[in-house]
Amino acid sequence: MIFTIIIFLLVLSLLVFVHELGHFWTARKFKVGAPEFGFGFPPRVFGFQLIRGSRLKKIAETEQIDVKFETDENGVMIEKITDEKKEIDVVIPTKRWRFIRGNRALTEEDEKYGTVYSLNWILLGGFVKIKGQDGEEPGELDSFSAQPIYKRFLILFAGVLMNIVLAAALLSIGFMVGLPQNTENVRPGGIMEAKKVQIMEVMVDSPAEKAGIKLGDQVISINDQMINSEEDIQNILGTKAGEEVTIKIRRYSEEQVIKVTPKILAETNRGGIGVLLTASAIVYYPWYQAIWEGSRTAILLLWAIIVAFYDLIRNLIVGQAVDGAVAGPVGIATLTGQVARMGFSYLLQFTALLSLNLAVINFLPIPALDGGRALFLLFEKIKGRPVRKELENILHNIFFIALILLIVWVTIKDVIKVFN
Repeated sequence: MIFTIIIFLLVLSLLVFVHELGHFWTARKFKVGAPEFGFGFPPRVFGFQLIRGSRLKKIAETEQIDVKFETDENGVMIEKITDEKKEIDVVIPTKRWRFIRGNRALTEEDEKYGTVYSLNWILLGGFVKIKGQDGEEPGELDSFSAQPIYKRFLILFAGVLMNIVLAAALLSIGFMVGLPQNTENVRPGGIMEAKKVQIMEVMVDSPAEKAGIKLGDQVISINDQMINSEEDIQNILGTKAGEEVTIKIRRYSEEQVIKVTPKILAETNRGGIGVLLTASAIVYYPWYQAIWEGSRTAILLLWAIIVAFYDLIRNLIVGQAVDGAVAGPVGIATLTGQVARMGFSYLLQFTALLSLNLAVINFLPIPALDGGRALFLLFEKIKGRPVRKELENILHNIFFIALILLIVWVTIKDVIKVFN
């Protein structure tokens, strides 16, 4: 349990931190003020500011002597010597650190020194405060609310974009070190190692679920017959309906023997235990191809997630059941722990998938999310003037509470599943 919690918090922190970094970096590029950028959530442990400046540094000194002859009032020739020293300087950029201790409120004196980079006690992700994001200070040039609509949209969209970029980067690294992939999807140039047949899904109330077979289990043998392909399993179980069989599996790094009785499945009209199978392998690509494959896979997964969310929302509207398609923090944490135990490459792939899910969820046109804020920008563009800030803030608050209640409801269901 401790391992699962630690891995989940690390993964979630990475996803949230990268998301907020996108907002922060884009705001700074557009010269929008950002009073604080924090790692973790308040209360603040300490913060620091990087103050940039310049100073003059002497690199040389010259001396110039001039001799002049003049005649005084008596006609006497006088020699005048001037000795002038000149210093040659260059401008040297400087920087110094200014520390802020504790969780005190930032003052105007603090803000004039620029962004406070803070470390906070709740080490989970991060946050950024952007000046004027809630409509305040519209008359100041470095306020978010004073920017053109396209700049405000890009600042909002930057968090989503960073999550997509993170997923592409993780998948690219994964294809360099080896990533699990369905053998049918391996492209030319890919090198396959450690081929195996794994359980991709376990049906509810199936013989497999009742026997304790889980997602990710590798099937080694059935009744001492070695398994090399999905067809091997289908051929063996297809004729064993009603007969107990012995299945040897590998779960994480341990081998187990499970006894299960296949039954006639309505989908195939043959014996089976109610699982979906996949032939997978650890796939490597040369580094230059891995970058392309990682980026390509990220885009394909992003589209698949968008389609899945469309189907989910459509099913909610028409009243179809979607319980199996939704997981809250507890469900995701449990999955993260299970994937982490399968190996680093599996965790890398799962983290990329979570990053893409976060990107899609965060840009749904729902108030309280970045997509909802972007929706209000669209209304502003159409109407020619902003939506009243009071109304916008009320809608953000209402939907924020609704999202919290939804998370609590899903979390309760996840906890029930864990302890059942």
